[in-house]
Amino acid sequence: MFIRNCWYAAGLSQEITSRPLARTLLNEPVVLYRQADGNVAALEDRCCHRALPLAHGEVIGDTLQCGYHGLRFDRNGVCVKVPGQQTIPSKAKVKSYPVFEKDSLIWIWMGRPEEADTAQIINYPWHRDPSWAFKGKCNVIDTHYQLLYDNLLDLTHVGYVHKHTIGGDAESHSNAEMHTTRTENGVHVIRWLRDSNPPPTYAKAYPFKGKVDRWIEIDFTPGTVQIFAGAKDVNTGAYEGRRDDGFGLRTLHAVTPSTNSRTFYFWTVAHNFNVDQPTVTDRVFEQMDATFQEDKIILESQYQRLHQDPHRELIDIASDAGAIQARRVIAARIAREQDSATAAELA
Repeated sequence: MFIRNCWYAAGLSQEITSRPLARTLLNEPVVLYRQADGNVAALEDRCCHRALPLAHGEVIGDTLQCGYHGLRFDRNGVCVKVPGQQTIPSKAKVKSYPVFEKDSLIWIWMGRPEEADTAQIINYPWHRDPSWAFKGKCNVIDTHYQLLYDNLLDLTHVGYVHKHTIGGDAESHSNAEMHTTRTENGVHVIRWLRDSNPPPTYAKAYPFKGKVDRWIEIDFTPGTVQIFAGAKDVNTGAYEGRRDDGFGLRTLHAVTPSTNSRTFYFWTVAHNFNVDQPTVTDRVFEQMDATFQEDKIILESQYQRLHQDPHRELIDIASDAGAIQARRVIAARIAREQDSATAAELA
């Protein structure tokens, strides 16, 4: 089950053009396209005439034209033209979705349209801050979306799965000082790896003198996980908050369920060093891309085993604290939506 009244990433800004893009989001077929005025629209990917996916069509001005018989729909899903006739049937319409472009991402609301408040979309200034440079990508992972949240909130795995990139020493991750707290809308996890060796990705990008003090701060709200990770030379103020002059990576992980067994994973990585050198940005991106491909292998293999025997009991360990709290947040949000829907039906 999914939280529906939530802003989800539907694409990176760079992905949405005047060429219609089909995506299944929360089990619903959606087509996204950029209008002639530059705004993004999202419609049900199913023509109301003969059910052809509208993604087979083309954008004509600010409308989307079906590729079968040429019916045209505006951003609200209303048919505004039927070739060969003047009268447009009153039922000639398709579902439309609220969408909003912010911080280089396209956000979509799959729940009740009247509750779509753009003020609820996260602020991510590192996509527009000139002191940071970033690059991103969309991955598709054949797994349940909650397993991706688990992966992002329990980073003890990085020393084993990502030993050649961001991981480093596995024992340092397992023994990291960790604090988990509930926030108003989600979960915050912080991990401190004191006096540790910089992992390969860090060492290739930054001239550390030797061992470092590392931090990993994780913020979860339904739909997104934000991670601020970095390092400074030992005893130079990392844990007192003096981090601007160190090595820093900010990664945004926008998790959007496609189906019960497939997840869209929109991610970006931003860095605060050599921001005027595109080759550095590319190198950081390539390292993170390799890292997340490793996660894809793990998550898809894990899901296959879970799917074979879904009722078999699993055990929890201390590092699962953040993931467990996130699952409780999601379950509570879904329950509230179900209670609200039931109340509306009885009214």
